[in-house]
Amino acid sequence: MPTNAPLQLKIAIATYGHTAALKDGSVAIQGVEPDFVKVEPIIAAFRRMVRDTEFDVCELASTTYFIARAFGAPFKALPIFLMRRFHHGGIVCREDAGIRAPKDLEGKKVGVRAYSVTTGVWTRGVLVNEYGLDSSKVTWVVDDEEHVTQLRLPPNVVHAPPGRSLASMMADGEIQAGFTARAGIGREGPPQEGWEGGAKPTPVVYRDLIEDTARLEAEWFRRTGVYPMHGLIVVKDKLLADHPWLAKSLFAAFTDAKARYLVRLRSGEASSADDRRYRDLTAVVGDDPLPYGLKPNLPAIEALINYALQQGLMPRRLSVDELFVNPEA
Repeated sequence: MPTNAPLQLKIAIATYGHTAALKDGSVAIQGVEPDFVKVEPIIAAFRRMVRDTEFDVCELASTTYFIARAFGAPFKALPIFLMRRFHHGGIVCREDAGIRAPKDLEGKKVGVRAYSVTTGVWTRGVLVNEYGLDSSKVTWVVDDEEHVTQLRLPPNVVHAPPGRSLASMMADGEIQAGFTARAGIGREGPPQEGWEGGAKPTPVVYRDLIEDTARLEAEWFRRTGVYPMHGLIVVKDKLLADHPWLAKSLFAAFTDAKARYLVRLRSGEASSADDRRYRDLTAVVGDDPLPYGLKPNLPAIEALINYALQQGLMPRRLSVDELFVNPEA
């Protein structure tokens, strides 16, 4: 552990129930003096990190990180996963599009913010591997840039026309299905403050592509052990090399902050929409809905590597050791 002055680190992470104690200072990071940089929405920090390596420690979307690391990004992940959810849901279809099952997306146009957005990668993985969708027969329409500029997209990925958003194209019938919320029609334009307020509500009737998702997701988890992860934590390679204690210190602090949150979650004191969602997920995944560390997350890590390769997002397969530091070793 460090014996000299604290290491000053520029850190970009969102405020969640399980990171709040870090950001308000009630949980210290041993050996570190953190400078928490506010970035709204946090997705904007992802782009700044992969393009300019702006932060010392940064939250990053899992797929964005896998792609960036495969292209030689000078930072490495800790197995600290800041957001979890399943992905059988999250796509809606126009009622008049004749889409009643995932295979019906073939030959159709589907809107997603960016092809490499982690939500899209997980959901396409489920649709391909569980429902037999041929993703190459879908036209994936995007209206934002990919975070990693080196990424070359498959030929069935096209950009929305200038001045058009996925929300407006869906309303006008130019695309027949789309991801919801930040992954698609629930925002307009690139990540910036207020971007979720720009998508205009329309009278068009949409339906979920897959129904009864909670039951299906629970069955899938019991069968596969895969609990999809989103945000993770990356640290500059040079810092990890120069300060061998840093990974353990960060992991311990994030784990402590999460433990405090779980007490509040189990008592019912934590009661936001996200809190209620994580509390409900404990019935499926067990007592800790935000597991950290490599061992409990290996099925999800391996699945996301496979999905990214299937979807043409990584130039080569990276091993778990190439992607992650193991702070518990």
